[in-house]
Amino acid sequence: MTTPRTSAPHIAPEILEFYGETINEADRLTTSADGVLEMVRTQELLRRYLPDAPAGVLDVGGGPGVHAQWLVKDGYTVHLVDPVPRHIAQAAKTGATVELGDARALMAADDSYDVVLVLGPLYHLLDREDRLQALREAARVVRPGGLVAAAAIGRYASLFEHTATTWLGTKEGVRAAVADILSNGVHEPGRKGFTAAYFHTGDQLAREMAEAGLTGATVYGIEGPTWGALKATEQHTGELLAESPLFTAALEAARLAEPYPDLLAASSHMLAIAQA
Repeated sequence: MTTPRTSAPHIAPEILEFYGETINEADRLTTSADGVLEMVRTQELLRRYLPDAPAGVLDVGGGPGVHAQWLVKDGYTVHLVDPVPRHIAQAAKTGATVELGDARALMAADDSYDVVLVLGPLYHLLDREDRLQALREAARVVRPGGLVAAAAIGRYASLFEHTATTWLGTKEGVRAAVADILSNGVHEPGRKGFTAAYFHTGDQLAREMAEAGLTGATVYGIEGPTWGALKATEQHTGELLAESPLFTAALEAARLAEPYPDLLAASSHMLAIAQA
């Protein structure tokens, strides 16, 4: 039975403000070496699993369409859903169709897409039931046997990032925020530097995929264990290192680290690939 949703849950105003006014998400994966590393690795991981074009892809929480753009160029039929009006306006230029909406209440019909990407929503759903609802919605709208890919921020990402920026040793507020994230995975609403966010462990991400009815989840570290060195070098030299030997080394380190679960925790982001 087709069961599209008729209304979306509430989106926290601070999240809408953060992405609508504070930062331009369209630049995040192109203006720093660790951002480019995330982009390159996400592309190569997804391309291992994507069915042949022109399969239908639902890009849930797809932001300004950074991934939708290359998927359209690869020949896929892409529909993007995001709760931020600014993102919808930007994504409309990618060649994808777009819709203002929420990952927890998709308007798509059951079994209507070959692939569902959830590459942002889990970052900002602090409540476990909200995360499970988003993943259940992905499982609902993908065809039986179809691909669901979900991204999460790694539990230790802020520790590595703020070592690279040196804020961890110089700003007491940052130290307190990092300590809380390490303890409970939550960057509390209203805290400076980021918006409300949740930081996963790899095991936790795999469990949430399974609880949502998705099978065979494999969790990958996206940036690998040496992205922090790349960020620190770029941060303190002022040079964009996306085409440097250090970038090449960090990319190879991410690829080499894949078979070793102990290294998963060192990535800034993780990508879980599963089937409905």
